[in-house]
Amino acid sequence: MTQTALDRNPHHEAPSERSVAEIEALFAMPFNDLLYRAQQAHRQHFDANAVQLSTLLSIKTGGCPEDCAYCPQAARYHTGVENQETLPLDTVIAAARAAKEEGATRFCMGAAWRGPKQKDLDQVVEMVRAVRALGLETCATLGLLKEGQAEQLREAGLDYYNHNLDSSADFYGEIISTRDYQDRLDTLQRVRKAGIRVCCGGIIGMGETRRQRAAMIAQLANLDPYPESVPINNLVQIEGTPLYGTEKLDPLEFVRTIAVARITMPKAMVRLSAGREAMPEELQALCFLAGANSIFYGEKLLTTGNPHTQQDRALMDKLGMRPM
Repeated sequence: MTQTALDRNPHHEAPSERSVAEIEALFAMPFNDLLYRAQQAHRQHFDANAVQLSTLLSIKTGGCPEDCAYCPQAARYHTGVENQETLPLDTVIAAARAAKEEGATRFCMGAAWRGPKQKDLDQVVEMVRAVRALGLETCATLGLLKEGQAEQLREAGLDYYNHNLDSSADFYGEIISTRDYQDRLDTLQRVRKAGIRVCCGGIIGMGETRRQRAAMIAQLANLDPYPESVPINNLVQIEGTPLYGTEKLDPLEFVRTIAVARITMPKAMVRLSAGREAMPEELQALCFLAGANSIFYGEKLLTTGNPHTQQDRALMDKLGMRPM
């Protein structure tokens, strides 16, 4: 087997820059060898039998002006998702309290905005303070942030800000035209500058090539520093969106992506994210073996389904896994 810079590093720590070719070489490894490498990286930094439980709540659903080809919340697509007002504070607190009672330790709040206006941000700041007061880690995904907005979220106590790259730069134009790739990088930079931890990943199964998947992982791994949380989403095809009917990704390629994310970002929480409802237990188990150590926990993501908490608990029991 050809030795790459990654193989020569006995601790699997990131070199200063990871090339797309190096990451493609990881994708191309024999499956068992790849999972072995991922397990080594995982066990060096984490308990291999512990999983973080996060709950996601849509605090503002539908009516988004963007044209993300995967998203049922885009106002221009006819998906049956209605434009709703921002949830009242009491509703968010009740949902966070219920999530904590079910065992979640992080509570994520998502809003279908291009970016928050100040009046929107004022509401989110109240939510962050209230959820933090319950003893939960807080995360928000609100779209593009302007100068000064990340600092307001930090002062409210926000622990993580989620803003996914979604894809590689060279595939991005195939799925989104209403914002540039650089817009996303700028928001991530503002989050880092404000001292908030970054949650950033992507979506696979949108028709991209393996090289483009490798390029997305390279972009994430080369962020300085790389994200503390890396959600890997398997496209959930929603009728009415442009990506509905896309050829489905081979499940083992999804596992490979989890493993490559773990090897290249060894200290990150790698989250088995959207698309999990359609995954059989055996596939989820392979993803945990490949280094996933975080899941969204609860019966709904922003607008799509998710396994019931009882199902997740039963699977964790079968696998001898436990919440972090």
